[in-house]
Amino acid sequence: MIKKLKHLLIGTPLADSELGNEKFNIFWGIPVFASDAISSVSYAGEEILLVLIPVLGMLSYRFFLPIVAAIIGLLVILIFCYRQTIAAYPQGGGAYIVAHENLGQTPGLVAGGALIIGYVLTVAVSACAGAAAITSAFPQLLKYKALLAFAIISLLTWGNLRGLRESSVMFGVPTYIFILTMITLIVTGLIKYALGLYTPEQQVVAVQQAEDTLMFVMLRAFASGCTALTGVEAVSNGVPNFKEPTVKNAKTVLYAMAGFVALVFFGVSALINLYQIQPNSEATAVSQLAGAVFGRGSAMFFVVQIMTVIILALAANTAYAGMPLLTALMAKDGFLPRRLVTRGARLNFSNGILFLFASSSILVFAFNGDQHLLLPLYASGVFISFLLNQYGMVVHWIREKGNGWKIKAIINGFGTVVTGITLVVIVIVKFLSGAWVTLICIIALVYMMRKIRKHYVTVAEDLRIESTQKAKEVIRNVASGKVILPIQSLNRSFLKTLNCALGCGFTEVEIYHISDNKERAEALKASIGELGLNAVFHYDITPYRNMNEVLLKHVEEEADKLGPNRSLVIMMGMLVVTKQLEKPLHNQTTQRLMKELETYQNVSVFTVPYLI
Repeated sequence: MIKKLKHLLIGTPLADSELGNEKFNIFWGIPVFASDAISSVSYAGEEILLVLIPVLGMLSYRFFLPIVAAIIGLLVILIFCYRQTIAAYPQGGGAYIVAHENLGQTPGLVAGGALIIGYVLTVAVSACAGAAAITSAFPQLLKYKALLAFAIISLLTWGNLRGLRESSVMFGVPTYIFILTMITLIVTGLIKYALGLYTPEQQVVAVQQAEDTLMFVMLRAFASGCTALTGVEAVSNGVPNFKEPTVKNAKTVLYAMAGFVALVFFGVSALINLYQIQPNSEATAVSQLAGAVFGRGSAMFFVVQIMTVIILALAANTAYAGMPLLTALMAKDGFLPRRLVTRGARLNFSNGILFLFASSSILVFAFNGDQHLLLPLYASGVFISFLLNQYGMVVHWIREKGNGWKIKAIINGFGTVVTGITLVVIVIVKFLSGAWVTLICIIALVYMMRKIRKHYVTVAEDLRIESTQKAKEVIRNVASGKVILPIQSLNRSFLKTLNCALGCGFTEVEIYHISDNKERAEALKASIGELGLNAVFHYDITPYRNMNEVLLKHVEEEADKLGPNRSLVIMMGMLVVTKQLEKPLHNQTTQRLMKELETYQNVSVFTVPYLI
C-alpha cells in the first residue's frame, strides 16, 4: 500500500541507465538554473528603496538607477569569472570544489557551508516573496502568509522528488512566460509614460533624521540590492546536470541568465524610478507598478502577480537543483552523512531534497513568512562563496599554467578584489541586521562537518583489515543450519559477523551482496574468495538502487525453499558508537531491514554489534 502511494505521488523508479535522459538541455536549463537570479527583479529594487526612502525621501530616485547599474556591472564581472569556473570544473561543485582543491580543507568547508545556507535561504526567501505577491493581490490572505510560503515549498519538493526532467518541464515554461510578461510591463509602461498617460502623484514622504553619511546610506542600499546576484553560482554548481556537451550548454545558460537579468532588472527599476513607486508592507513594488501601468484589478495586473509567484517558486527550485548535488559531493568526501550520496528512486538526491524542504520550512515559520527579515541573512553567505571561488580560481590558474593562464588569472583576480570589497561592505552595513547570524551558522556548519569527517575516518580506520590478517581472523569449524550474511564491504565488522555465524554451527553460509555495479561486485567476490571459506558468495545487480527491496525478495525466496518447518537466519553487523550525535550517521539501513523482516514467519534476524 505504501509503495503504491509512493509510486503514485513521485512516480515509478527509474533505472541508472535513464540518468542521461534526466539531464537538462539549454532550453530547460535556463528556467531551472537562471530563475533565481531572474526572480530578483521582484524584490531587489524594492530592497534598495526601503533603505533610501526613509532617509532621502523623494531624492532617493536620483540615486536609485546608478545603484542598480552598479549591481548589473558586478553581475557582468561575475559572469566572466564563473564561465572560467565552468570550463575548469565540469564536474560541478562550484565554490566548494574550487576552494577545497586549491585553498585547502577549511576554505572548502567555509565555501560549502556558505552555499548550503545560501540555498536554504533561497528557498525560504523566494517562497516568502511569492507569498507576498499573492497577498498583494489578495490582502485578505495576509495573515496566512507563512502558510502560503510553506505550500509553495511543499509543491516544489513534490515536483523535485518526481525527478529532474519532470521538475524542469513542470516549472520551466512559466519562466519564459514571466520574462515576456515583464517585457510587456516594461514596454507598456515606457510607452504610457512617454505619451503622458501617467503622471506620478505628488507624494509627501516622512524622512527620518539622518544618522549616517550619504555614502554609508548608498553602501547600505547597494548591499541590499546585491540580493539580485544570489543565483549566479547555481549554473557552475550544477554543470553535471546538463546534457552533453555539458560545458558549452552550461556557459550558454550562464550568458542567457545574465542577459535576462540585466534586461528585466534594469527595465523594471527604470519604471519604478519613472513612476516613483514606493514599497509598503501591503503591496510589493512590482504589484504597485503593474497596477499603475495596467490598472489594479485588470487581467494583466493579475497575470503579473501570478507570474511573479511562479518565478519566485522557480527561484526556490534553483536551490533544489543545486543543493542536493552539492551535499552529495560533500557527503562523498565524508563531510556530511553518507546517505546524502545515494540517489533516490527517481534518480535524484532525495535525501538532500528532503533536508532542504525541512530546513527552509523551519525558517519560513520562524520568521513568520517575512522576506524582509530574511534578506539581511542572505547576501553575506553568497558573497563568501563568490570570494573563495574567485581566489581559488586564481590559485588554480597559477598552478596549472595552461594556455592563456595569465589572462584567466587576471580576470579571476579582478573578481576576487571586487567580490572581496563587496563582501566587506555587506558584512559592515548588514552585520547588526542579520549578517552575524549567517556567519555564526557557517562557523557551526564547518565545525560540524569537521567532526563528521573525523568520525568517518576513525570508523574506517577501526574497520580496516590488512590483507595478511584476513585468513587468520576467520573461524573454520561449522556444523548445521543456514545463514545469510548481507555484506556491503569487507571490513572488521563483517568479519566479526562472519565468525559469529561460523561459531554458531551453520552448515550453509551464504554471503550476499547487492550492487549497482558488476565490476565492484566481482572485486568483492574475489576478496571473499581469498578467505578460503566453505561459503557461497552470491550477488545481485540492481539498476534502481532499491537495495532493501532486492534483499527482502532474496530472503523471501530462500525462506520459501526451506519449507515451513525450517528457519532462515539473517545476521547483520551493527556499528556501535558511544556518542549520541554520531548515532544518526550509522545503521539506518540495518534498522529499516530489521523492521521489514519482523513480518517474515520463518526468518530470524540477529545483529552483531561492533564497537567503534
